Amino acid sequence: MKMRNSSSIAIKFLMLVTLANICVSQDFDFFYFVQQWPGSSCDTQQGCCFPQTGRPAFNFTIHGLWPNFNNGSYPSNCKSVENSFDESKISDIIPRAEISWPSLSCPSKKKNSTNSDNMKLWKHEWGKHGTCSYSVLDQHAYFDFTLNLKDHIDLLQILLNNGIKPDGEMYSVEKIREAIKEGTGFEGGIRCNTDASGNSQLNEIVLCVDKSAASESFIECPILPDANCPDDVEFPIFYESPLIDTA
Repeated sequence: MKMRNSSSIAIKFLMLVTLANICVSQDFDFFYFVQQWPGSSCDTQQGCCFPQTGRPAFNFTIHGLWPNFNNGSYPSNCKSVENSFDESKISDIIPRAEISWPSLSCPSKKKNSTNSDNMKLWKHEWGKHGTCSYSVLDQHAYFDFTLNLKDHIDLLQILLNNGIKPDGEMYSVEKIREAIKEGTGFEGGIRCNTDASGNSQLNEIVLCVDKSAASESFIECPILPDANCPDDVEFPIFYESPLIDTA
C-alpha cells in the first residue's frame, strides 16, 4: 500500500511540474508595443508623480511591450526562478530607460516620498509581461528591444507633421489614426482616458510587433485593442515646449 501511495504521489508531482513548465513557457502570437502621452497620465483625478531623475522628456513614453494572442487574450505573470527580475541585468541601459520608460505613478501614502519609482514600474512590466516572452527575449533583451522600438518611431513628430499638437485642443480620432498609418505604415490602436473634468483625451497609442522580436519588426495588428474613445478627443498640454506653437 505504501509503495502504491508513493508512486501516486510521484506521478502527481510530475504532472504538477509539467503543468508549471507549460505555464512558464506559454507561447504567444504577437506583441503590443504601448506608448503613452504623459500629459494625459498627469491630467486625471489621480494626477501623476515624476521620478527622482526629474520631469520626463516632452514626448510619448513607453508603457510596455505585451505578448498577446490573436483572439485578444494575453498571457501574464509567467514567472519562474530563472526569469525573476534582477536590476543588475539592465544596469547598462538604465540611463536610456529613465528617459524613454519613466514611471508616472505616485507612491503610496505610506511612503515618505513624492517621487515615482522607475524600478518598481520596470519590475512590474517584466513580471507581468516580459516573463511571458522569455523564450524569445531574456530580461536584458526585453528592455533593450523595447527601447529600440521607441527610438525607431517618433510618434509625437508624426502627429506634429499632421497638425496634431498637444495644445489642449480637440482632434478627430480618425485623423489621428490616419496620421499614424501614414507615418508608420501600420494601423495603430488608440486608447483614451478622462481628465479631472471628465473630458476624453488621447492617452495611449498601440502598435504591433512580430513575436520573433527581430529588428524593426512592426506588423499589422492581428487584433486592435478595444477602442474606448469618442469621435473627437483632447490632446492635452504636458508642459510648454518651443516645439509647439499654441498661438
